Amino acid sequence: MSDSGGQASAKWVIEVKDLHKTFGDNAALRGVNLEVPEGTTCVLMGVSGSGKSVLMKHIMGLMRPDRGFVKVYGDEVAKMDEATLNQMRRQQGVLFQANALFDSLNVYDNVAFPLRERTKMSEEEIRQTVDKTLAMVGLSHATTRFPGELSGGMQKRVGFARAAILQPKILLYDDPTAGLDPLTTASVNEIIFTGKQQLGATSLVITPDVASAFGMADHLALMHEGRIVEYGPPDAFRESQHPAVQAFLKNYLRRRAQRGRTT
Repeated sequence: MSDSGGQASAKWVIEVKDLHKTFGDNAALRGVNLEVPEGTTCVLMGVSGSGKSVLMKHIMGLMRPDRGFVKVYGDEVAKMDEATLNQMRRQQGVLFQANALFDSLNVYDNVAFPLRERTKMSEEEIRQTVDKTLAMVGLSHATTRFPGELSGGMQKRVGFARAAILQPKILLYDDPTAGLDPLTTASVNEIIFTGKQQLGATSLVITPDVASAFGMADHLALMHEGRIVEYGPPDAFRESQHPAVQAFLKNYLRRRAQRGRTT
């Protein structure tokens, strides 16, 4: 891992080194190290409270570390001024668990919102861009519908279209399949694949869904008690002998077996 910044670190789109963050008596991050290469999908797993969302907030520049650093394209996030932070965030598209759609706006206006807020595009340019983005996620037919009229899977697609409309270089997904049924989960997985294939984006995904994680990830990372204890491609992750990895996977298999017996 290069630590000299700028061009030397550019091969790592996201670089995290010895990251610590404490809230009162709770040490949320205890020396996190992570490198995400350009154009890849890294899936971050771990039980609730292991530090996943806190790590993502540092990558977004919403939190500052107590120790260590996060670099995005070689630049240390905590040292950025507000203007530089805003510029960095424009390179990041974020899909939250709850989609964060505007209920009072239809699909077209929800997706057009970032263009109207952050660019000087004409309405005709906005229309062309929105139409192209909605076509990418299979929602050309739904432009005049409102979020309350959409299925969970369609809402996720709208959320992704809005996150992707500025063609970000980085896509961040914070537990996008939480509480979803298997069909909608499959739809979200397809969205993440679309982000990689059609946008060429580097993706960081937080998900508890192990099956989805193994299907989409170039690299898997397991957070355990504020640290990343295993990181590697799916095959190597599956064969890991780390006790926390084995316990996490066994727990997943046990829960899947229990669901199977109740259906």
